[in-house]
Amino acid sequence: MQTATDIRSDLVAPANAAIAWLNAEDGATFELTGLADVPGEPIGVEPFELGLVMCDGEICARQQVRIQTGDEGYSFDRVPAPGAIVPPLLDPPPGLRRTWLSEQLDKFDFILLLFYRGRW
Repeated sequence: MQTATDIRSDLVAPANAAIAWLNAEDGATFELTGLADVPGEPIGVEPFELGLVMCDGEICARQQVRIQTGDEGYSFDRVPAPGAIVPPLLDPPPGLRRTWLSEQLDKFDFILLLFYRGRW
């Protein structure tokens, strides 16, 4: 996986455009935080897929998007992630964390939480 600061220069514009498209489609406010399933070759006119890792401050998610470059910009389609190492939902839904923590604290004297890029 590539973090947002490590994304290849030829993928920055299509990745940001894909995030904007997903936000418009879903009425969301996600920001790009990384890429999974990055194409090995520089992009050209052929369609390619990106695994977008994105967060909105509360939830982090992964979306697989097929991107087609055209004369008028990009066109997008959601596609299933093929055997993805990074799962589609990276953070629990709002409110679940507090419930889970309370349940765990009732069972144990202490708990240790490790949080890394939306996974815990």
